[in-house]
Amino acid sequence: MTLTLDISDLSATNQFGHRLGALLFPGAVVALVGQLGAGKTHLTRAVAEGLGVKNPAAVNSPTFVLIQEYPARLPIYHFDAYRLSGPREFAELGVDEYFRGDGVCLVEWADKVDATLPAEHLRVDIEIVDASRRRFHIRASGERYEVLLNQLG
Repeated sequence: MTLTLDISDLSATNQFGHRLGALLFPGAVVALVGQLGAGKTHLTRAVAEGLGVKNPAAVNSPTFVLIQEYPARLPIYHFDAYRLSGPREFAELGVDEYFRGDGVCLVEWADKVDATLPAEHLRVDIEIVDASRRRFHIRASGERYEVLLNQLG
């Protein structure tokens, strides 16, 4: 099941991220895909705000530390696979434990580690339309994510 949304600017990205964050559930995994500058980290910050993170400014790209954790309504585990060599190195971070936990996992550059993602997850491909506009292609894999996608649409 897929949904495509045209996002007009950063404000619309924030609104979408807040809605998504409010709908996420314990154990949710969101795979974020898009080229450099597409807005993966900005969307992650908006989702964290939707989950009630206390300090949104603390949400930044974990490129060098690979995993950031943020307290919120549900714990947020923010991964960045950009610098990893592939799925094996990602798996060695112990991601299975995070995926089976009670928090929300947000994975930037998820296309680099597809093989390690759970079969059921939400995938957001961010396409750059121009300097301010984006197109989100959102795919739900699994019943709980299909329900979530229907609520987003």
